[in-house]
Amino acid sequence: MRDPLVTVSILGRFGLRPRSLALLLPILAMLISEQAHASGSPSPAPQPDAAQIQLALRKLGVVGSVLYVAAHPDDENTNLLAYLSKQLLLRTGYLSLTRGDGGQNLIGAEQGADLGVIRTQELLAARRIDGAEQFFTRARDFGYSKSAEETLKIWGKDAILADVVWVIRRFRPDVIVTRFSPEVTDTHGHHTASAQLAVEAFHAAADAKFHPEQLSEEVRPWQARRIFWNRSGWSIKDGEDLSAFIKMDVNAYNPLLGISVGELAADSRSMHKSQGFGVARSRSPIAEYFLPLDEHPVSGNSFLSDLDFSWKRFRGTAALAKLIEQAQREFVPATPHTIIRKLLAIDEALDHVGELDWRDHKKAEVHEAVLACAGVFVEATASDFRVVPGGELALIASAVNRSPAKIVLSELKVVGATFADAAGAKDSDKSPSGRVNQPLGSVEIKKTLRSQQNLPWSTPYWLALPPEPGLFLVAKADEIGLPEAPASLFVDFVLTIDQHTLQVRRPIVYKWTDPVAGERYRSVEIAPPVSVKPATKVLMLPRGEARSVTVRLAAATLPVAGVLRLEAPTGWTVTPATIPFTFDKTPTLDLSFRVQPPAREPRPPAEARLRAVADVQNAHLAQGVEHIEHSHIPIQAVLVPSEIHAVALPVEIQGKTIACIPGPGDEVPSMLQQIGYDVTVLPDELLPHLTAAALARFDAVVIGVRAYNSNDKLPAAQPALMAYVHQGGTVVAQYNTNNRLAPLTLPIGPYPFTIGRERVTDESAPVEFLTPENPLLNWPNKITSADFEGWVQERGLYFASTWDAHYQTVLSMRDPGEPALAGGLLVAHDGKGVYIYTGLSFFRQLPAGVPGAFRLFANLLSAGQNPHAR
Repeated sequence: MRDPLVTVSILGRFGLRPRSLALLLPILAMLISEQAHASGSPSPAPQPDAAQIQLALRKLGVVGSVLYVAAHPDDENTNLLAYLSKQLLLRTGYLSLTRGDGGQNLIGAEQGADLGVIRTQELLAARRIDGAEQFFTRARDFGYSKSAEETLKIWGKDAILADVVWVIRRFRPDVIVTRFSPEVTDTHGHHTASAQLAVEAFHAAADAKFHPEQLSEEVRPWQARRIFWNRSGWSIKDGEDLSAFIKMDVNAYNPLLGISVGELAADSRSMHKSQGFGVARSRSPIAEYFLPLDEHPVSGNSFLSDLDFSWKRFRGTAALAKLIEQAQREFVPATPHTIIRKLLAIDEALDHVGELDWRDHKKAEVHEAVLACAGVFVEATASDFRVVPGGELALIASAVNRSPAKIVLSELKVVGATFADAAGAKDSDKSPSGRVNQPLGSVEIKKTLRSQQNLPWSTPYWLALPPEPGLFLVAKADEIGLPEAPASLFVDFVLTIDQHTLQVRRPIVYKWTDPVAGERYRSVEIAPPVSVKPATKVLMLPRGEARSVTVRLAAATLPVAGVLRLEAPTGWTVTPATIPFTFDKTPTLDLSFRVQPPAREPRPPAEARLRAVADVQNAHLAQGVEHIEHSHIPIQAVLVPSEIHAVALPVEIQGKTIACIPGPGDEVPSMLQQIGYDVTVLPDELLPHLTAAALARFDAVVIGVRAYNSNDKLPAAQPALMAYVHQGGTVVAQYNTNNRLAPLTLPIGPYPFTIGRERVTDESAPVEFLTPENPLLNWPNKITSADFEGWVQERGLYFASTWDAHYQTVLSMRDPGEPALAGGLLVAHDGKGVYIYTGLSFFRQLPAGVPGAFRLFANLLSAGQNPHAR
């Protein structure tokens, strides 16, 4: 059982040479634990039980690897990953080209970069179950793309191809598998592009002339032996000829674990909670289909046929293989410590293996097996979850030996900090050392640490620099490919076992007890002295009115004092100019400014970037710490600019009292409040009891995106909503989906219409007014083509594909080279009221502060108030 935050080196007679250690460290940095935690997941690795140790011993004899490649989190085939990793015991990796930041979120309000952080952690949670390792490129998920050509143009093909090659050269897979076909099919452009890049990288990784700056003594050209397309069963049609494909049943049962591949894979896939991909466990056969994508013929009933993954594939390993077989035979579940000496002998034999990458990878597995057989548990916990650079932190280093093996805790070394209570200790790049020399039974050592002054503030490494449209910028080239950067603060526990030295690295974490969840962990953050975070990222100033905005300051250490100011461009007025603040006892303060946009006649939208800055001593702090918290992933700290997008816009509203039935993570209600609406969010428990009479006091009802897909109480409210429309109300229903993953179980409008998969992904696509005289385009705001400028990511999605004659279409739009779509905005009159379905992505545009989207949405809400509507 691997723990990627364990850096274990055996020195002395069984030592690693300096060059070998240099090779080992990058490998360990890339490993993702099979059961424990990933590089930023702070909870300790579960102690392997006897069955897991036995599987780890079997895995020592397996030297083969497979890399799976696809476009997004949740694209991976967890059935296959679990089969390769847990059943065949192969080193298995998943390369997701993006972090899924352009997707949608069923569990919260996070979008964009924050959603990418969640989906990264969901992938790591999935890998902790299925045993694979996780990798990424720098590609941004910019939203749905209809072609690989568009995708590669926006990403920058050479940069992402270089990233794929970089991962291949470091991981060195024997076989590469793509989730999607490189041929153009009816699928997401990212999908096709991921397969095309994998095929090209299959060859380019072996070419020393391709990005030679990647190459070094440790990273060399690599030619994988095979590449396959793993076709999804969903795309297979009844009666289709599949004779060219290799068919495999991957749902093997593992009696040691007491679980089948399909059960493990379902648990893994169900970690993609933000996308609503929970699935049931499968115990029946699972057929997978594979098509070769290179010219090498493959015979047999497996895409791995004729590949030798034993030590026999390398010269001079017969003695090593024999030692491994002996350790497997001699292992006694009740007394695992009795094979420690045999494991150390295996480690010595590995020093003579010429295949450096497999040698160092297997040495890491051996070292972990030594700790598992000895029952050793070590951890380093801190007194607080954050520390400023140069700040002090109380440390508790704990080590426990739960076996009869004789182990000595020889030394503690700290990385990223010094022992503050050591005489003459100074910040240094060298790890300070604390001698212990204590027999290891149960040891607890308390120290005060001082963190280094040059530690960077904690944030996901790919978000540390402003991105390009299709590419995250990464400051350190060696971090490319990693799911996350290693923690900044470590403790190395130096142990001696039978005259052999092991060094076990643990991140310093914060531990506490939750009364419901029990023991919990989180990473220690390197924090700015003061976090500066405006209460809103977008400030709407309808009709040029002045508005107040609040800035929250949070101190990471006390006491601290300074001055807060809100920077604004010329013409904008902010009062007061500055606000002094002092933290002495309370760690947070809320301070408010009044913002007045420039006076303009006539009044087109005026937009500005405001920036909150805290002047503290000689520092100008303009970033806030944002925490992303969901129960299935570790707490994440993200630095965000302390900026506000201020928008002064001419918008008129008619009918201010609005009810909202929100969709997942819905920010539309709060944005409507910003332009003057009185918004009531209807609670879920009220929906089954809703009546038209209860709704009559509202001028309009807004139904959020995917609300019908995600809220099982909403169907009970449908009769009341339709009666409300018939009696004179207005309902604006935003997009829902209707497919096998998220079916609609009832009609959602007064007349039939079908929701399809049609969308317009070009956010600047021309918009045609089909009925220019339609009241929705004229009252209370006159909508023009200017109102469709500045939209973000897309025009809309899940448009209506067919509709009853009672519905009127209002707008038409198209992606380049495609037919025009009119189903993005439907309006129907029923009785005295109005029903509107819209696939236009207001859920993205309103939180982004797009002026025209607010003006059009105000017209939709006013439809029932319009005296010219009939």
